[in-house]
Amino acid sequence: MSPMLMQGDEACAEGAIAAGCRFFAGYPITPATEVAEVMARRLPQVDGFFIQMEDEIASMAAIIGAAVGGAKSMTATSGPGLSLMQENIGYAAMAEIPCVVVDVQRLGPSTGRPTSPAQGDVMQAQWGTHGDHPIIALAPSSVKESFDLTVAAFNFAEKYRTPVILLMDEVIGHMREKVELPDYATVERVERAQTLVPPEWYKPYENYPVDVPPLIPFGEGYRYHITGLHHDERGYPTERADEVNLWLDRVFRKIRRGLSEILLYDADGIDAAETLVVAYGSTARSAHYAVELARKRGRRVGFLKLKTLWPFPEEVVDKAAERIHRVVVPEMNMGQMALEVERVVGRRKVRRVNRADGQLIKPDEILAAIEGMR
Repeated sequence: MSPMLMQGDEACAEGAIAAGCRFFAGYPITPATEVAEVMARRLPQVDGFFIQMEDEIASMAAIIGAAVGGAKSMTATSGPGLSLMQENIGYAAMAEIPCVVVDVQRLGPSTGRPTSPAQGDVMQAQWGTHGDHPIIALAPSSVKESFDLTVAAFNFAEKYRTPVILLMDEVIGHMREKVELPDYATVERVERAQTLVPPEWYKPYENYPVDVPPLIPFGEGYRYHITGLHHDERGYPTERADEVNLWLDRVFRKIRRGLSEILLYDADGIDAAETLVVAYGSTARSAHYAVELARKRGRRVGFLKLKTLWPFPEEVVDKAAERIHRVVVPEMNMGQMALEVERVVGRRKVRRVNRADGQLIKPDEILAAIEGMR
């Protein structure tokens, strides 16, 4: 395609279309509304369906239903809406329903400042639901990455039968950059796995021989049960510890075995570094500039940009920081990802650079931390 000026929210919607999304349900909320607006226009053009729901709880329920019917489905919201979706995100995790949830983060809590940026939903993405289950969460730092990581989110959702959260932020969602999108016919798409067994043998939650059993859409002759309760291999509720533990082991195992492709990141200049900067989202843009300034001053600085936030890439961070004396973690919250970095590398190494006032973190604030001035 020819280069075009495109907004991050728009690129996210186009990424969904390219990935094969054909159902969107959502409720308008700043700064994610533009995702819905583009999907409302684009989905009918590709024989897809758009529906505006009465709230975010219903939106999440609708995309779960669409996914069970065989459609690749997505919703988009911001922090308050993500809070409302959490019970149904947990349902999707328990029932292993593939779907994508876009969270264009804004300043909060509560109504906060709807047009101001933040990265305050990082922990909510992993720990917002109750109970134990893995989650995949991705964070773009440019308009093009909004497209690319939306495609990746759908592919991960289908391959691993799990909800995937795309953690954008207001800056990325509303900024415009010149991008050149690929021909959608060339975009890699992971389609839902099929089964070779007859309907009477089909088990939607079979624990062996594969980690991700096929999910056959309703209406194709395969009778099975879906519930939010712990279930056996056919989907029916169970209280047997052996059946519960088999399911629990498998849903964590399927993500653990896929880490080599799930963990997305960019590393630059780490091998010779004395200081490491770890950043994500729009803050990674300021961090990249600060690293360049520090290098011009003769500092040996490595840069690790995280595109996958959950599962947390602890081995990547640990290896990058093993010979480093100072690890700088800038983020637009009061230190949510820094907690994970500190857990891996130790608190004494980490220098936090935090803002939760709706303002971008400036490169000179990060530079000061690199030089040990804060």
